[in-house]
Amino acid sequence: MSERGERFIGTGQAADEQSGQKASEAPVVTGIGVIAATGLDTETYWKATLAGRGGIGRIARFDPAQYPSRLAGEIRDYDPADHLPDRLLAQTDHVTRFSLTAAATALADAAVDPASLGEYDMSVVTASSAGGFEFGQKELEKLWSKGGDHVSAYQSFAWFYAVNTGQISIRHGMRGPSGVVVTDQAGGLDAIGQARRHLRAGTALAITGGVDGSLCPWGWIGQLATGQISESDDPARAYLPFDADANGFVPGEGGAILVVEQREAAERRAAPRVYGEISGYAATFDPAPGSARPPGLRRAIELALADAGCAPSDVDVVFADAAGVPALDLVEAQALTGAFGAGRVPVTAPKTMTGRLAAGAGGLDVATALLALRDQVIPPTVNVGTLAAGCRDLDLVLDAARPAPLRRALVLARGIGGFNAAVVVTAP
Repeated sequence: MSERGERFIGTGQAADEQSGQKASEAPVVTGIGVIAATGLDTETYWKATLAGRGGIGRIARFDPAQYPSRLAGEIRDYDPADHLPDRLLAQTDHVTRFSLTAAATALADAAVDPASLGEYDMSVVTASSAGGFEFGQKELEKLWSKGGDHVSAYQSFAWFYAVNTGQISIRHGMRGPSGVVVTDQAGGLDAIGQARRHLRAGTALAITGGVDGSLCPWGWIGQLATGQISESDDPARAYLPFDADANGFVPGEGGAILVVEQREAAERRAAPRVYGEISGYAATFDPAPGSARPPGLRRAIELALADAGCAPSDVDVVFADAAGVPALDLVEAQALTGAFGAGRVPVTAPKTMTGRLAAGAGGLDVATALLALRDQVIPPTVNVGTLAAGCRDLDLVLDAARPAPLRRALVLARGIGGFNAAVVVTAP
């Protein structure tokens, strides 16, 4: 993609000229629905995060003994029958069930009754990296062992990467401009950026973010093929971003769904709360090897800040992508120190407690950033000890939550394949 293309993605000016809205009319987040290994609802997750309680452990959904990596941030103690009607259980993968649950939680948190709004005034934009992988694996096993007559008709869509958007849209009668983005870890932020475009074009409300995960043998093999998964069996030493002993990351499942609205629409319906506004967004690609262009993550940071109309000194905390892969950690550390200066802004990676959630990560980090702004506290990065050479200029918040005056947060994400995304959120 050209730099011009990145700037169109990264700044709101062109879109605002088309819609007639001012760039200052940033959409606001009025509802949050979280589901993760550390909590099946937003406040449980937040309490665990502030306490530094991790949810990474040995995989229980299948026997991982034959694989070189055996740890994940797996969601446990979730009974879909407690959250969804029987008719949906037969046609959905467990990740879609998580997504539907998080969406319902977010709508309830925002006190939104979809039936009271115009069906074409509500959009759904989610991110996905895999779709319903476990559902697909089970149906393929039936096909190979028993024949096509035993394959569920729901296989036609339950595996699809757009299924979470579709099921949320159907369940809540949301028929406005909708879609799905597939940019791996960056996807959750890209979905929020796309939802913002719909709001600026006139949609009143959007459901956005992402819930992801593919903890089944088929999905696990695909993740192992990246060569970036930690092979440690110690949950306290497996995922160590920016650490001298970093040896890869731990995958997880879950994420967050957000209710995002035009500010005027939220005020008109007397929304009970506003967590913050989506002030800036940018997306870039990494340059080709050997290119003289600066790294994509640094450009994403600069474009998102420009889109938000703020300077680096206006950012009070950064929620890092935190790859846990030494070479990638170094790139991020250099981007942060280049953009902000050495030790000038606190950096945190609470995903060390949940694992990296692929397309679910961006939404969860934005939700966490909004909760941090609400409570004026920076959640910790756990387990990291000695910072690696090249990462020591980071002011990484370690071990314990840090109270701090917070007005604005920057959230970063990178996906395999060179995707970069950045979102700026501002307190209401």
